[in-house]
Amino acid sequence: MKKRLLSILLASLMLISCSKSDEAPIELSNKEKVVALLTSLETGDQKPVSYINPNKYIQHNLAVADGLEGFGALLQNAPEGGFKAKVVRTYQDGDYVFAHTEYDFFGDKVGFDVFRFENDLIVEHWDNLLEKKAPNPSGHTQTDGPTEVKDLDKTEVNKSLVKDFVSTILMKGELDKLANYFDGDNYIQHNPAIGDGLSGLEEALEEMAEQGISMVYSKNHIVFGEGNFVLSISEGTFADEPTSYYDLFRIENGKIAEHWDVMEPILPESEWKNENGKFNF
Repeated sequence: MKKRLLSILLASLMLISCSKSDEAPIELSNKEKVVALLTSLETGDQKPVSYINPNKYIQHNLAVADGLEGFGALLQNAPEGGFKAKVVRTYQDGDYVFAHTEYDFFGDKVGFDVFRFENDLIVEHWDNLLEKKAPNPSGHTQTDGPTEVKDLDKTEVNKSLVKDFVSTILMKGELDKLANYFDGDNYIQHNPAIGDGLSGLEEALEEMAEQGISMVYSKNHIVFGEGNFVLSISEGTFADEPTSYYDLFRIENGKIAEHWDVMEPILPESEWKNENGKFNF
């Protein structure tokens, strides 16, 4: 059954890419294409595969082979009952669309996906996945909270704020400047292990230090944003293990108001199924 699904998928893609339809195509935004593609993991709808460039699909999930063949093999190895995907929020920055999604993907997970478009087709994909956890000490889940984009005219200012925060606080560790980025203790936290406010963050850092657990951000690769939502992608180590950090921030009145994140260990190179690297934006 799974082999048949893969054959149908690839055959359908070839027909879509090689033939012309007499029907006028329905124009979807790139955000809508991403939502449709992710949702198709659950529905089995084959149409969204046509939103991927059949001749160029660069894969940065190190556990998945490159190109459409890798995507097809992933579907072929789906567990009984298939995958499930619920897209919670999507945002766009130029040719990039980033999504925050709840998955049943070899177990319940939460993830961020980033897709790059060329000529309205997806040509590149990055992601970060983490097991779904119980609500944090303040009762927030990994995905709840606002989704609406506001302050589009402040996108670049908000991106600069996050870049500076990541550089100053997360990379350089200048914690004496922490209050510069927040409105007092008004800070909503969705990390499953940390409570709200700067007080919750400081408490978590102290507990990690007592346990000898280090969290190091060594390089910020890129920052995407749309209005009041900004996604920062970095690498470093957690408990001395190579780690990829995806941090989503909501900005309000020039301050960080809310935070969601996904931390994922980086596979050792001997286990990579493609040679594109985890980052390489």
